[in-house]
Amino acid sequence: MEEKKREAIELPENAFRELKEGEEYEPVMKPSQVYPEVNSWSVTWGLLMVVLFSAAAAYLGLKVGQVFEAAIPIAIIAIGLSSATKRNNAMGENVIIQSIGACSGAVVAGAIFVLPAIYMLDLEASFFKVFLASALGGILGILFLIPFRKYFVKDMHGKYPFPEATATTQVLVSGEKGGSQAKPLLFAGLIGGLYDFVVSTFGLWNENFTSRVCGWGQQLADNAKLVFKVNTGSAVFGLGYIIGLKYATIITLGSLAVWWLIVPGMALIFPDTILNQWNPDITTAVGSMSAEEIFTNYARSIGIGGIAMAGIIGIVKSWGIIKSAVGLAAREMKGTGAADKDVIRTQRDISFKIIAIGSILVLLITYGFFFAGVMNFNLLHATVAILLVAIIAFLFTTVAANAIAIVGSNPVSGMTLMTLILASVVMVAVGLKGTAGMLAALLMGAVVCTALSMAGSFITDLKIGYWLGTTPKKQETWKFLGTIVSAATVAGVMILLNKTYGFKSDALAAPQAHAMAAVIDPLMNGQGAPWLLYGIGAVLALVLDRCKIPALAFALGMFIPIQLNVPLVIGGAVNWFVTTRSKDENVNKARGEKGTLLASGFIAGGALMGVVSALLKFGGFEFNYESWWQNNLSELLSLAAYLLLITYFILATRPSKNELQND
Repeated sequence: MEEKKREAIELPENAFRELKEGEEYEPVMKPSQVYPEVNSWSVTWGLLMVVLFSAAAAYLGLKVGQVFEAAIPIAIIAIGLSSATKRNNAMGENVIIQSIGACSGAVVAGAIFVLPAIYMLDLEASFFKVFLASALGGILGILFLIPFRKYFVKDMHGKYPFPEATATTQVLVSGEKGGSQAKPLLFAGLIGGLYDFVVSTFGLWNENFTSRVCGWGQQLADNAKLVFKVNTGSAVFGLGYIIGLKYATIITLGSLAVWWLIVPGMALIFPDTILNQWNPDITTAVGSMSAEEIFTNYARSIGIGGIAMAGIIGIVKSWGIIKSAVGLAAREMKGTGAADKDVIRTQRDISFKIIAIGSILVLLITYGFFFAGVMNFNLLHATVAILLVAIIAFLFTTVAANAIAIVGSNPVSGMTLMTLILASVVMVAVGLKGTAGMLAALLMGAVVCTALSMAGSFITDLKIGYWLGTTPKKQETWKFLGTIVSAATVAGVMILLNKTYGFKSDALAAPQAHAMAAVIDPLMNGQGAPWLLYGIGAVLALVLDRCKIPALAFALGMFIPIQLNVPLVIGGAVNWFVTTRSKDENVNKARGEKGTLLASGFIAGGALMGVVSALLKFGGFEFNYESWWQNNLSELLSLAAYLLLITYFILATRPSKNELQND
């Protein structure tokens, strides 16, 4: 009997295709029935997942600039827990655990892409300010997205691929498979965690392998400004596997265009010229700089311009979506008088009247935060700030949701850069500049960034719920609590890491936050900005878009350091290899799915052990391995360890006979 129940739990045939005229999609959990969803079990585990993965994602994001989506690991853990405790009808509970837990990645991305810039610019930011900016932004993102839910998840059914939601849904549907899938995930987490732990804590080998390891490589770096670098960590490799070869290649091509064309080209064209019109602190001629210095001072600004333009392109392309979704929300606001009980369970949202009132209240609280806590009780500055935040966050909500629905990645950093540029220009125009202006612009950017990050993440959760048949109203309601808990966790972890390492050190890359600081510092101090470089990036984004090349992915690669991009394409290449080497499609599919579990384990394990390493250093247990890392042997050992890690990964993706039979 139990076996029959398990066989019956599968997605309908029309789950991933467009519906025919008059055809309706009926989810796994029937709309006419009531299932366990919100209870002490699901809420407690959801909040535990929020704390755990918020800490892990914050470390990884600050270390390498990439925030992993926790949806799949959390879904697998939820299934493993329900299987171990033999809970009946646990699918609805598992969706709630996943939905609450997924707040972690959304809030982390919103916070760490912007707020570390406060410390980089030697500004003051209390725990309360960091927490409030993240929490208010996350809540605003939820409220702004809910009116668009039906459009993205129901009206556009089968038209958007929703890659992240698809993978998570398949994991949740797998029911009995969940317990067995947790084993490779946990084992990979142990391997990846220990691998990264011995590097970050004991420094047994270098975290990067570079072309400077040999004599000719050092000469190329010194004379031609040509360098090659790859971070050999397990977590970044896992990210590359999940991103896949296509987008990893585009990101890396953007990086190579900067590091192998623009950086050497600038040294060749301006060998004896000091380019410092927008930054008087630059006193060295371009030709005398290292490749890294040329990248930081000049080339990365081209990527910033490209990201900002990619965000504008996204808004233009999404304008029709904005109008239709707003129209749909307006019609529901007027309503036909239908009570909530008259709407089928799987289509019940929080009342649009409550959403409208809630949005106004959150904006008023944000206004009060700006007025009293940021703008020093200046009415004009606070009013301009809240108008900018409200308009930009609302317009970019659809861009974030659209990006997640199509490619599974959110261009939140690019849209936030554009927000900071606009906020800086406008706030200077109304008289707010200098350090006060920088702090104000960054906190405004943090609210917008978290709102957009949350909107993109939440549309994934709602699509999962639509496919499986959960109640949207319950997902929406408990998402608020997860956001608040995540905001508190991220604020604490970020302050801890700053005290342990310092955001000005090389230990925490925080590339997006460095870009944010680079944008607003000159604008707020009257030095101007590298508008020419921004313009080149913007034109490049337009050309790439016309050529049907994802401009955002390419531009992101242009301002993230090369050592963090190359591992992505390596991971993507391994993904391609393990999913194409067999003539049996079932084997390829099984290997790909197992690889996703292993990569998720690498990401979660590496990030979590990174937090442990940071706590050890914070407690005074620190090992000095800088002199060893300056030895080329440390890089050779790093390469050997990396190759062993990749070999293990490839061998571990081989499915067992039982796994093939279950498929």
